[in-house]
Amino acid sequence: MMLQNLLALFATAVVLALVPGPDNLFVLTHSALHGRVTGWYATLGFCTGLLVHTAAVSLGVAALFQTSEMAFNLLKIVGAAYLFYLAWRFIQRSNSRLPLQDQVKLSPWSIYRRGIIMNVTNPKVSLFFLALLPQFTLPGAGPIVLQMISFGFVFILATLLVFGAIAELAGIISPWIKRSDVAQRTMHRVAAVIFCILAMKLLLAEQF
Repeated sequence: MMLQNLLALFATAVVLALVPGPDNLFVLTHSALHGRVTGWYATLGFCTGLLVHTAAVSLGVAALFQTSEMAFNLLKIVGAAYLFYLAWRFIQRSNSRLPLQDQVKLSPWSIYRRGIIMNVTNPKVSLFFLALLPQFTLPGAGPIVLQMISFGFVFILATLLVFGAIAELAGIISPWIKRSDVAQRTMHRVAAVIFCILAMKLLLAEQF
């Protein structure tokens, strides 16, 4: 039964990782613009953020965001503000007079850090984990906390595989985009619009 639950959770996580959202779109955009390695750094950042959510749910911290409207609203405002900031950075780079290939590139650490911040400041992830992971626990299969941690790692593994695949596939078109300044500026502007929409969606999000 535990193996079946793990497989069911893995399949669920794969499907959810494929649903368009700020995380996988961030990986897609940066892989296409800067290459697959950049996408992998972003992926690792998001997976590190999921470690934080797993710990929060396992230790009961996520319940705070379910019961406290103030805590939930504060975190979603921070998350939305960060998404707006990223959108502004995309616009700023697209409007620069310098060719994009001549502009300062983000360091791997910056990409990794952005992935962590984007993921951790989204309270919907913690609440989603809080709603999802307990459904797969089994009485008599060991301490609930350890089961929750195990399920969290399965979810992270699925995310790593899906986002990694996105990074690899987007990386294929990266050399072509890098040769075209027009294509790069267009992608930056499209990404800015998408991140603004996602920020507004997060601001309008309600507690479960």
